[in-house]
Amino acid sequence: MEQNDQRLHLHYTAPATEWNQALPIGNGRLGCMIHGRPSTELWQLNEDSVWYGGPQERTPSGASKHLATLRQLIRDAKHAEAEELVRTAFFASPASMRHYEPLGTCFLEFGHDGEVTNYRRLLNLGSAVHTVSYDHDGISHERQSFASYPDSVLVTRITSSKPVRFVIRLNRLGEQEWDSNEFLDSVTSFDNRIILHATPGGRNSNQLCIALGVRVYGGGHEDPELEARLNIDAARLKSWETLLAAHVKDYRRLFTRTSLRLVALYHNYGRYLLISSSRHGHKALPANLQGIWNPSFSPAWGSKYTININIQMNYWPVSPTNLFECALPLLDLLQRMAVRGRKTAKAMYDCKGWCAHHNTDIWGDTDTADRWMPSTLWPLGGVWLCLGLMEQLQYRYDLQLHEQAAPLLEGCIEFILDFLIPSKDGKHLVTCPSLSPENTFVSSNGSVGILCEGSVIDITIIRMAFEQYIWTYEMLPPSEKSNLLVGRVQNILNPSNPLDPRLPDIKINPAGLIQEWGLEDYAEHEPGHRHVSHLFGLYPGNVIHPDTTPELAAAARKVLDRRAEHGGGHTGWSRAWLLNLHARLRDAEGCGKHMDQLLESSTLPNLLDSHPPFQIDGNFGGCTGILECLVQSRLERDSKGAFTAITLLPAQAIDERDCGEGTGGGNQYGGRRAMGLCWPWLECLTGLTWVLSGPVLTQDQIPGTETDIATGLSQWAGVVASLQDAFNTITTIAINFAMSAGGLQQDGDNSARS
Repeated sequence: MEQNDQRLHLHYTAPATEWNQALPIGNGRLGCMIHGRPSTELWQLNEDSVWYGGPQERTPSGASKHLATLRQLIRDAKHAEAEELVRTAFFASPASMRHYEPLGTCFLEFGHDGEVTNYRRLLNLGSAVHTVSYDHDGISHERQSFASYPDSVLVTRITSSKPVRFVIRLNRLGEQEWDSNEFLDSVTSFDNRIILHATPGGRNSNQLCIALGVRVYGGGHEDPELEARLNIDAARLKSWETLLAAHVKDYRRLFTRTSLRLVALYHNYGRYLLISSSRHGHKALPANLQGIWNPSFSPAWGSKYTININIQMNYWPVSPTNLFECALPLLDLLQRMAVRGRKTAKAMYDCKGWCAHHNTDIWGDTDTADRWMPSTLWPLGGVWLCLGLMEQLQYRYDLQLHEQAAPLLEGCIEFILDFLIPSKDGKHLVTCPSLSPENTFVSSNGSVGILCEGSVIDITIIRMAFEQYIWTYEMLPPSEKSNLLVGRVQNILNPSNPLDPRLPDIKINPAGLIQEWGLEDYAEHEPGHRHVSHLFGLYPGNVIHPDTTPELAAAARKVLDRRAEHGGGHTGWSRAWLLNLHARLRDAEGCGKHMDQLLESSTLPNLLDSHPPFQIDGNFGGCTGILECLVQSRLERDSKGAFTAITLLPAQAIDERDCGEGTGGGNQYGGRRAMGLCWPWLECLTGLTWVLSGPVLTQDQIPGTETDIATGLSQWAGVVASLQDAFNTITTIAINFAMSAGGLQQDGDNSARS
């Protein structure tokens, strides 16, 4: 069935004429954009550790001496003076971090000039295999390619109905030719870091298998040439069929955990891209702004790691699509950042712990970057990255991973506790300097400003970090340090003395909008701004929800309406964020509008996201947003303990014509709970099936459907389902569970929550 499933195929009847039309393959480390040209095939190659330059010492060492002055200038609303002090004392030098580069290009010169017929190129998302086929001069040609994670090589097979000849060239930088061979048996190139092997060798063959291995790393005692040769030597002993079978088995082990047939191709492509650009391994790197596919030696924004929304969005699909392994490279990067970040925290803010600003690179650089005031001086990028990792642990608990991640979060907590200061009135604890990422405001006297005290995103991130630290403290054996820190955290969240300062609540201004800059009701300088950082608590956060905080949810909706009125969502990733935000507000119409715009205005011919230019975060944000329209979960606590609330069809906004068989399955919601959905209903839905990792108590069925909830399973604590009209009534299923260091346990409470 998969061979003909159009929801798993990207297919074209012409070769790519530019990078934006080429199709990506990757194994998390090696990437290739295949153009599918008949005469001279072009592969644009990437390897995730090919970055320009080594580690840099950029920390503005004397910055902390000016911190008190800066805080007073901000408090006195002397915006221009504060910004000038930041420029002279807080910006790092040099300003830029390292950037990601292409590995090079590989040309396969077939000489098939003139007309070709029956041309087809296809990327099969079900097997992660790329195929090009066509007829030329009475000969049928086919090329199949994949990037193998098990064997750590790129593999292609070239077949034809008659023997043919062609030339392979490997180039880098300015089309400089490194090697030219006809049906090479083996070639070493690119400073002995690329090994290319072809078998069976010889001219005038009608079948050829090529394996390309690459190893690049600039630190430690690794021997990249030896590693590449070892990969190729192992691969060359295997047949095409063996390499292909191992690749497909490994890929499908991840990809088949979920399936979705509503706006399915876009969603499935997002999962394909995540699996192909982010896999765990030795010195693995996370997906950057372009995943792993970058054609430029001077890419937009350095194709590095922007951590004030973009890289976090790359990993939004991890929990709901059950691709936990794909997030593990984040842990490796965070561990490097934590080491560098301690120096940054001490030198710039005289704080313990560690911090990172709005960008980082392969070396885990944590200093300020780019000297652009609206983004540069924001030290909570590392905290946000930690939040995402800890949330994934809550969805799929792993004790060993928690033990590795806990010190990272603890270092963030140390920094936050030192960085917070009393507000002007002494009632609250706030961050200062603070900003709302990349945005600017207009103060009451008409001056434009950026820096403030306690922006909403800062306080929301900190509140969630505190809650996750308390959860970590409960899950892991406490230490002397954690005993001290958790006491301070708990006293900030719930002061024992009512006069002690606490974190400020999210404020709603007289216009009914959430105040973006915290304690001050500043006007927006750009009402249609691409960032909606003050809605972090709605998504990806969990502190704003229509059920638990209806006033804040209504204010968030007004913010979104105002953004829309002024042209918000004009970048691909911003549009994807708006899709998720509207889904959280259960706004089906808004979700439909933003999904349409994401596809129509922010998607390239090869289905990659366009900022513009290409940026992969929108693909991942859109992939997640589609699921958010269908099912949502949130981890909560009440007097009975921890539980997961799951909402079905909260913002079902998909046109019936797109529904097909409408299947979803294997998604991860709430700790270790897998879920399957399947429906024709109102010509789109047929029934509903839940599969949970514990025993299930079925209470209600959907009228007129063939399948009830949790068919065949029995007696599970605390499941309530009431789905009388899924299009008009939002129904929440609350699921009780209790967490322990070993995983999930039933809490023994059979009472229903609603």
